[in-house]
Amino acid sequence: MNYYRTLGAFLVLIIVCLLTGCSSLFPQGSGYQSDPAINALVAANWRNYAVSWEGWGGELSLFIISPKGSYYATTSSNDANAHFRCASVTKTFTAAAIMLLHQQGKLNVDDKITATIPGSTEPYVPNTPEYNIPYKDQISIRMLLRHRAGVWDVDNEVVPATAPVPYAGQSYIYYTELASAEHTYTFDELVSVDATSQLSYFAPDTSFHYSDTGYSLLGKIIERVSGKSYGEFVSENLAAPNGLTRTTFPHLGPDTSLPAPYFTGYGYYNKTLTDATRYNISKHVAEGNAITTPADLASWIKRFLSGQAGLSRATVDLITAEAASGVYGLGVSAVNGLGYGHNGGVDGYVTVARYDQKQDVAVMAFASVINWADNTGEMLMIYDTLRAAKNLLGYSTAEVY
Repeated sequence: MNYYRTLGAFLVLIIVCLLTGCSSLFPQGSGYQSDPAINALVAANWRNYAVSWEGWGGELSLFIISPKGSYYATTSSNDANAHFRCASVTKTFTAAAIMLLHQQGKLNVDDKITATIPGSTEPYVPNTPEYNIPYKDQISIRMLLRHRAGVWDVDNEVVPATAPVPYAGQSYIYYTELASAEHTYTFDELVSVDATSQLSYFAPDTSFHYSDTGYSLLGKIIERVSGKSYGEFVSENLAAPNGLTRTTFPHLGPDTSLPAPYFTGYGYYNKTLTDATRYNISKHVAEGNAITTPADLASWIKRFLSGQAGLSRATVDLITAEAASGVYGLGVSAVNGLGYGHNGGVDGYVTVARYDQKQDVAVMAFASVINWADNTGEMLMIYDTLRAAKNLLGYSTAEVY
């Protein structure tokens, strides 16, 4: 009789939890709570933004980790453990990997990329034609981290019409995927586009230009220093030790799907919504290939920038030091009222992940649709939503970084 009474009480507790949003009994829903005011804020901001865009779709989701607790709000039916692509927020993992190797004495961020790897006879990047990019012997690892190396961005540029290549006047990515949509890109291949046509933006450390291909070079350096693939090193040394069990780093062209459950991603252009969930992410390894979840990403950005991810506080201070002055630091930038971190945008998803070191508040938000006609406006809406959510929890957003 006592057994049935206990079983009945347990079943009642489960039903109550399902009805009230309690999730402590369920591993996949544990560790966060719902706040009515934040829920209403997310819904209202998403609705207000959508008014200006006929045929708009997708969802907006937010996750906060603070001293008062963790909070999740979304306009979707997914919980905080559903998957999406965080795009260039991947660069925080790449920067963390480089700085971990620096901390371990296995590389020096001030070394030139032609220098010899400590304890080895090999240079950081191969001495092969694919890597004979302009100013190669003047580029340091730190410059790559800060987008000050002048490395021409293969992902986001059209190759000059005068270049001595069959894809002259076109995007190399577009040219390649016309022939094979599931082509698997490699670091060697992407960097070779710069080497073959001798493309660059400027002499190293004379200016700033955001470059995904610069982070492809960092990915190659991580592989050569560690002796492991990029995905293996980051998963084993950063994701797994920090409990990011739902964060992965795919690298194959045919690996276009997201693990279930997931947020369907859309591209929006000319009043048309296109499903962009399936995507060849191999061209973005080390600069935009991570698949994660709201809960994982919020946890990562907090642990990374609070010195709990395997990097010492001194190393974290080195990462953020230059970003504090309003420029791009070692893989992170700063946003007023939100803190240090990174943004990301890929067909299907727009993401912000930030950590306020002074108030110990980590925030992330993402839209499962990218507005190709209003990238900036969509991002500003996400910033405003995150600041307002912090305010609702009683945290200041007056800090200027």
